[in-house]
Amino acid sequence: MKAKIIQGCMRIDHLSDDELYELIKTDIANGIDYFDHADIYGGDGLCEKRFGHVLELHPELRTKMILQTKCGIVVDPEGTYYDSSKQHILDSVNKSLKNLHTSYIDYLLIHRPDALMDLTEISQALNELYTTGKVVHFGVSNFNKQQIKYLSKGISYIVEVNQLQFSLCHSQLIDGEFLTNTTFDDARFVDDELMYYCKANSIYVQAWSPFQYGFFEGVYINSPKYLELNKELKILSDKYNCTKNAVAVAWILNYAPNMQVVSGSTNLKRMTDIAKAAEIKLTKKEWYKLYRSAGHVLP
Repeated sequence: MKAKIIQGCMRIDHLSDDELYELIKTDIANGIDYFDHADIYGGDGLCEKRFGHVLELHPELRTKMILQTKCGIVVDPEGTYYDSSKQHILDSVNKSLKNLHTSYIDYLLIHRPDALMDLTEISQALNELYTTGKVVHFGVSNFNKQQIKYLSKGISYIVEVNQLQFSLCHSQLIDGEFLTNTTFDDARFVDDELMYYCKANSIYVQAWSPFQYGFFEGVYINSPKYLELNKELKILSDKYNCTKNAVAVAWILNYAPNMQVVSGSTNLKRMTDIAKAAEIKLTKKEWYKLYRSAGHVLP
């Protein structure tokens, strides 16, 4: 079974070799053995390079972890665009392998949907990567249901992961579940029943920005905008002897068995505290009370 909590590596570029080594060791000791990268994190693969340098110094760590990286976003001086062509995928993976000082990537994700994606090219790229042992598993990031269905019909490889923004205060992926057959303004499945599709097809959902509200508008933990939510988080953190962050992560994990959470913190204590979320089993009453206290209305 995959780890429930994933260490996001988008902010590790400022860490020294020793600091990053301690973060990796601490994560693994707490059951967080899944590390998420992208070819653009830190700019020009800098975060991958920093992580890879530590693996070069401590090669024994590689066998203790799951490595994931993403490709497909091109940051260009004239403007960002998406590229899922065969050559771009192959070039990105080969560069990531070199950056990470590893011979294989456990999970490769297409970072964003590409409106111009050619299924034949993607299939050819994946076939080459799988047969040469450079990639073991495949997934996507920020794809909706129709995009996954379209991709799955055109390639012979299973989409095993979908990385999506999801939290107590960024929950539109499930809000529509409670509004069917009502007269609420938002009485529709805004995101096309994506979460149910992932559950039905055994696709792991990796929730990113688990402590953010809106689209990078801010952190809701201890925010005066979310007094009621923080009150409930405090009550449950006392009950389960953990932090508010751990309860917030537990809320996500308790939604469904296919849920994972990507935490980008580089703070050792915070990651140790968050790791406790994997063991917290909220009651249905507690889960729904947290949802309501975040400002969501149930019919």
